Amino acid sequence: MDASGTPSGWPLDDRGPAYGDGLFETVLLRDGEPRLWAEHLARLARGCRVLGIPLPARAELERPLAEAGEGLAVLKLILTRGSGGRGYLPPTEPEARLRWQLLPFSPAAERWETGVRVRHCRLRLGIQPALAGLKHLNRLENVLARAEWSDADTAEGLLCDSEGCLVEATCMNLFWRRDGRLETPRLDRCGVAGTLREALLARLPIHEVDARPETLESVEALWLGNSVQGLWPVIRLDDARGQAHRHWTITPDHRALQAEAHDLLGHPLPA
Repeated sequence: MDASGTPSGWPLDDRGPAYGDGLFETVLLRDGEPRLWAEHLARLARGCRVLGIPLPARAELERPLAEAGEGLAVLKLILTRGSGGRGYLPPTEPEARLRWQLLPFSPAAERWETGVRVRHCRLRLGIQPALAGLKHLNRLENVLARAEWSDADTAEGLLCDSEGCLVEATCMNLFWRRDGRLETPRLDRCGVAGTLREALLARLPIHEVDARPETLESVEALWLGNSVQGLWPVIRLDDARGQAHRHWTITPDHRALQAEAHDLLGHPLPA
């Protein structure tokens, strides 16, 4: 097993940068302790089973934790199939390659407090159930979607699949309250099953549903969340041209789900 925190350590024949043949995890560290570590390890293990990549020993995955100091940081783990194979054909006995990066982190606390403005994206995600839920290295769809806007006032973009069903935001999962019921898009055809989403599904009665953009016309509250940033209340939704489409006022309902999410991550709850 080749493991290193040196970004320059990629051989030119590594299948990760060559084909996107690998997985990654982005983990919030608080004073060196990983949050939602069990969920991150479980998702990585699922991805390894699907792709047929050997899962590193837990000690290898936890090695970079010893390098983290006090305060908040983000650990990015990248696992590839390694080198080998002919063209797209993977090697029969892959030797996985693990890399990592540690960066200091300061959350966008004002977004917790005052909420965010988001927009619909024009790009549509391809439907591929075999990869649905995995955090694999093929993220060009998200890159293209994120390139659709550049104004700093827009925090995120909402994505639908090629059949028009809501899936996620470019780097966050979606949650909403409709008729008093918490819901989140079903992710059995595409999208990333975030670890915060997984933890909240295990903790609360959140229903996975098939929904289209017009569903958001009737929701009482809307949130975006991931395991690093926590949960952001949405106060304005724009269309794909950047024109205001729907507004919300932050209510105690927003704070209630935010409290559950931030308890899992150790983030404070806005006053």
